[in-house]
Amino acid sequence: MSKVTDELKRVPLLSELSQRQLGRLGRHVRVRTLEPGTSVVQEGKMSGIGFFIISEGEATVTVGGKQVGKLGPGDHFGELAMISESERTATVTAKTRLRCLEIPFWEFRDFAGANPDVTWKLLQHVVRVLSAGRAR
Repeated sequence: MSKVTDELKRVPLLSELSQRQLGRLGRHVRVRTLEPGTSVVQEGKMSGIGFFIISEGEATVTVGGKQVGKLGPGDHFGELAMISESERTATVTAKTRLRCLEIPFWEFRDFAGANPDVTWKLLQHVVRVLSAGRAR
């Protein structure tokens, strides 16, 4: 198993995938390294629709200039913009040197369509995100 598929396996959304499924998804991953202070995605922008998984480092999440969260290894973001094919709902900025795995939305969409278990987990995650937003 490659380092990328090892990293994909650690993500709860993808943890139950077979080695074959992980290998298929891993072929579409682009590894990005960002320096502290670099914005990976920006709120309100169509900054490329991709799904990101943090493999090393830490990032902050801001909405309207206010910090609303922190992300670290195994966390992912970009799923809302990917599903809605719309502007980013938050800004994610590298707090430390950040290594991310990026999967283009069209590749992830095709993969999720062929793997209903991933689609279901993604749907559950989106519902949790939306429910947490209403609770605020």
